[in-house]
Amino acid sequence: MAPTDEDNEPLTRDAAPTGTTPSERPTAPGAVAAGGRMPRWLPRAMVLALALIAAFQLGSWAFHQLTGLLINVLIAFFLALAIEPAVSRMAARGMRRGLATFLVFLGLTVAVAGFVTLLGSMLAGQIIKMVEGFPNYLDSLINWINESFHTELRRVDVQEGLLHSDWLRKYAQNSAAGVLDVSAQVLGGLFQLLTVGLFSFYFAADGPRLRRALCSVLPPARQAEVLRAWEIAVDKTGGYLYSRGLMALISGIAHYILLQALGVPYAPVLGVWVGLVSQFIPTIGTYLAGALPMLIAFTVDPWYAVWVLVFVVVYQQFENYMLQPKLTARTVDIHPAVAFGSVIAGTALLGAVGALISIPAVATLQAFLGAYVKRYAVTDDPRVHGHRGRGTGGPGVLARTFRPRAGRPEPEESS
Repeated sequence: MAPTDEDNEPLTRDAAPTGTTPSERPTAPGAVAAGGRMPRWLPRAMVLALALIAAFQLGSWAFHQLTGLLINVLIAFFLALAIEPAVSRMAARGMRRGLATFLVFLGLTVAVAGFVTLLGSMLAGQIIKMVEGFPNYLDSLINWINESFHTELRRVDVQEGLLHSDWLRKYAQNSAAGVLDVSAQVLGGLFQLLTVGLFSFYFAADGPRLRRALCSVLPPARQAEVLRAWEIAVDKTGGYLYSRGLMALISGIAHYILLQALGVPYAPVLGVWVGLVSQFIPTIGTYLAGALPMLIAFTVDPWYAVWVLVFVVVYQQFENYMLQPKLTARTVDIHPAVAFGSVIAGTALLGAVGALISIPAVATLQAFLGAYVKRYAVTDDPRVHGHRGRGTGGPGVLARTFRPRAGRPEPEESS
């Protein structure tokens, strides 16, 4: 008789042998233990994740804190690349590289200081002239208002009203409070110039040592690539600077001749201003540079300002289509649309600094990629030259659509 349980149902499991316990099933890998304990790998994974998050936050904070320094180093690097050809030529003639770099920087400093001094004296003279002529301008304005609106204004009343007005008092208070901010900005700008100058001096003077230190951590095959990229960057950046300097000289001389012929004051300084600003501020530099000569010419004769505007527009077309292609064909050969797009991208990323260094950076990248991108001969097809007339591009779309397929007879016409 088969053994039964209390409900008189037959037992389906075999009884375990006496003195033994039933075996437990092995737990799956990664499953929680029977007692509710967490896996051993989970604390380490949590610690690793927290460490990665902390490292990312620390790196992000450090990058934002050092953004100004990184931008200054980037400017210094491109400046060192720009003066590298001149320093290398002087060093090749037996001069010490440090002394050659110092002489190049001395020449640049003297040129910039002279330009700023001349421009400052011109602006100061114009401001003094405007302040001295302000009473006459005010009398003319008051006479016109009295004649046009039949009023009886006097200059003394207007001056007293301005001196006792709340607007002037608030403006004086805000100006006095902003003196410290302006002073801080000036000191910060001088410190940035010093930082850029020191880094660029070290980059230019220790250029060979820097290249050796960089190549020492790379295999021989990579060393040739780095040196080639460095040489391309030096050629393109230096070529960009020298071609822009030559065009600035031509532009300055042309505008100086016009302003001197019109009798506009400060013609030499204005010519230098137009030449430098128009060439080293891409795309819109010409029109920004022409605003100051137009304003000063307007004080002499309003028609002189019109002549200056016409000359600026005509000279810009001459420079874009005749002068610039010939001077930059061997140095910075970039399509105008690419140059304009690079300026916009550089301005969006780094502001004015990006606008200045975007063109040589894109020229360097274009030349470096052009040396390694394989090119093929273009097929002799009229469509390459933009000709899409009949007979040049083959059958049209409709003819190809309704052309009978091979092996299929055409339907006979019904009578």
